Amino acid sequence: MNNQDESLLLYLNEAIATTRSKEALFKIVTEKLRLIFPFDSIAIVTFDSTMQQKRIFLRDLLDGAPPLMPDESEVTPVVGTPIERFLRDPRVQQVDTLALLAEYPDYEPFQKMQKRSMPYLTIAPLRTSGQLVGLLVMAARRRPTFSPDDLSLLGKIGSLIAVAVSNALAFEEVARREQEKSVQLTINNALLSSKNREQLFHTVATELDRIVPCDYFGLRIQRQSAATESFAEFAKADDGTFYFLSEERWEGVENRTAMQAETFGLFREPAIHKGPDFLSITTQYRMLRHAAEQHGTRSMLGVPLWVEHDQMAVLVLASRNPDNFTTADLELIKSLVPQITLAMQNLFAFEQIEALRAQLEQEKTYLIDEINTTAKFEDFVGTSTVMQQVQNRIRQVAPTDTTVLIQGETGTGKELVARALHNLSPRKNRALIKINCAALPAQLIESELFGHEKGAFTGAFDRRIGKFELADGGTIFLDEVGELPLDLQAKLLRVLQEKEFERIGGRRVIQTDARVVAASNRILEDEVAAGRFRADLYYRLDVFPIRLPPLRERPDDIEPLMRHFLERFTKQMGKPVRGLRERDLRALRQYTWPGNVRELEHVLEQAVIVSQGPFLEFAGFSAARPTTVQPDAGGPLKTLKDQERDHILAALRRTGGRVSGPTGAAILLDINAKTLEARMKKLGIQRTVGVAE
Repeated sequence: MNNQDESLLLYLNEAIATTRSKEALFKIVTEKLRLIFPFDSIAIVTFDSTMQQKRIFLRDLLDGAPPLMPDESEVTPVVGTPIERFLRDPRVQQVDTLALLAEYPDYEPFQKMQKRSMPYLTIAPLRTSGQLVGLLVMAARRRPTFSPDDLSLLGKIGSLIAVAVSNALAFEEVARREQEKSVQLTINNALLSSKNREQLFHTVATELDRIVPCDYFGLRIQRQSAATESFAEFAKADDGTFYFLSEERWEGVENRTAMQAETFGLFREPAIHKGPDFLSITTQYRMLRHAAEQHGTRSMLGVPLWVEHDQMAVLVLASRNPDNFTTADLELIKSLVPQITLAMQNLFAFEQIEALRAQLEQEKTYLIDEINTTAKFEDFVGTSTVMQQVQNRIRQVAPTDTTVLIQGETGTGKELVARALHNLSPRKNRALIKINCAALPAQLIESELFGHEKGAFTGAFDRRIGKFELADGGTIFLDEVGELPLDLQAKLLRVLQEKEFERIGGRRVIQTDARVVAASNRILEDEVAAGRFRADLYYRLDVFPIRLPPLRERPDDIEPLMRHFLERFTKQMGKPVRGLRERDLRALRQYTWPGNVRELEHVLEQAVIVSQGPFLEFAGFSAARPTTVQPDAGGPLKTLKDQERDHILAALRRTGGRVSGPTGAAILLDINAKTLEARMKKLGIQRTVGVAE
């Protein structure tokens, strides 16, 4: 060994002792080695303790071309690579890669060396304390010529480099563990302190990104043959921060449910798919192809959180970098699975408690509303024979669980009857749940009646409790039941027959003990005959019918009703009590009242507001209703049928023949448009009304 060699060894020994940065140390080694040994590329390969796994610890391609070896962070098996040959014979040796390509034709680094005309390798083992920790690999375009002394020197240099590599690996392991502990501690604190999904997992995604960089963080619950459900998903913005991903982003994506169902089982076991492997599975999974095409995804890491029969929850990280994830990353994510699983289960429990609390609050609201609007028989003003019969039927059926169908024109007091039925029943301590089937769009009625699960349809961000579930043990009042679409009529029939239903998007059968009271201002027999209402549902509802007579059929009740409303309005408004002229009373009694009691109530409310003198003024009532009967002048009276026909014709003239809509006759007469059309048909009135009508 000459003085130059000794100087090199001393220099390297000192550099190893004083240099902590592996990059700086490798630069020194590379520069000094090139003074003695010619090479064009250099790398250090390290092994795990079992000698079964390898990784590129450091590498340097001196001409600036892309690297010959895989990514430094990647851990790959030794078996099936030329490295296993060098492990069997760990000594300083020179190799021609062309000869090895015959045995390992698919070994990519050797293929790249041949393309770049660097076929010659010099291999030196890296040992410390007799233990092989790696290999020093130098590639050259020209075959190097080494003397025995050169090979001996290379062996000694390998021992020094082995010490440096062992130290660097130890420092790396300590730093990695410290970083992992820091991340785990932060995640633990977040999991323990936060009950908000978005806030909690935003922290988890941000902390994980520090040691496992990714462009997407997602927790999803997968069901076989169904769309997956998002639990918490985030994507990385251009500034490096994460933002929450909403399920609305899938709107407009065709076959979304089928695409997501196809991915069931993809991450049943922890796995990494990246580079060519990821691109190959995009041909099998359309959802991954969508991610690759729309978002540039090139690698994925997935870990199952739990697997139960046809359901599983997975944690998925994705990146645009095709070489992003390593087995070390996978092991770290696997170590966090118990904490994340516990956090999800706690959130599920907390959200279920919140849902139950919200349900109780809703029931409380309904009960308070019922207390404030409790119906008593005193509210049924009037002593006419027909109203006495109605009250008698209410008393008869109220104590039972029998389904009741209330039929009557608009404004006759159907909701008042429903309240009385509930308050006189054994269910009075539970809620009376009301739903107007005509007040909601058809697509929302099913959700209102039966509820839905989160993710059941676009916009279903939370679980919703349906009205039948809220009415369990109480009474549900289905107002305007004749407006239900036919498909929902079939589902309502099932509830009446089986006393059970399912939420939209749910699989659990829910039992209900709700008494059903239905109401309609349509003549349901006619609706059945026209095919707009199911006959089987009609007979299920019409177990105990109660018909409310229109106000024109009980003229004797008009005066008591007026006195009742006047007393109430004068007290509410602080107005003085005013007298009622006999001629006004006669006119009001002779009016046909197409809006029934509700219309009478509104007329009297307006009179109390506008009246100034000692008597109630009904000028507005007369002006608005040209067919109002004036005080009897001794002439012949029209029949009620003629009065009603004239009144409808007058309203149609004012609206130019328009029946429905905001400027239609139905609004002017305060009556349901379909009911008005039925009356017109019955009275022989054509839809288009001319001046000569």
